[in-house]
Amino acid sequence: MNVLRGETLGAGRRVAIVASRFNELVTSRLVEGACGGLSHHGVVPEDVTLAWVPGAFEIPLVARRLAESGRFDALICLGAVIRGETSHFDLIAAEVARGVSEVGRTTGVPCIFEVLATDDLAQALARAGGEHGNKGWEAAGSALEMASLMRSLPARAGAG
Repeated sequence: MNVLRGETLGAGRRVAIVASRFNELVTSRLVEGACGGLSHHGVVPEDVTLAWVPGAFEIPLVARRLAESGRFDALICLGAVIRGETSHFDLIAAEVARGVSEVGRTTGVPCIFEVLATDDLAQALARAGGEHGNKGWEAAGSALEMASLMRSLPARAGAG
């Protein structure tokens, strides 16, 4: 059996992080976690690009531009959408997830989705360095693993 598995070795990998400024108390901690995770796995700061966007809804647009640039092995998309009194939460969370997923599928660049969708601020903070760890750190490992795995996969038929 031929088993393909990515590794989290970061040396030489170029990674972009797209982060939402909305709920920055949470997202700044996710960014710190992602940067820490990338560094831990050997990615040097010069190979990390951070793009701040106004809100989670804008993440897919910027992620697409970065993925299409050909400069990055993987993208990490970070944000926090916290439930409010209206259905706005559901609309934003679903569209951002769909958009980030589409970027990865259409460009072939791994796009790690770590936009927290929580009922309240306490739940978000618990996942941004609190009792549930830091999802940004976890996203860094996933991004490197996927970048490695994608490099080990056969090329697409007809691709030059």
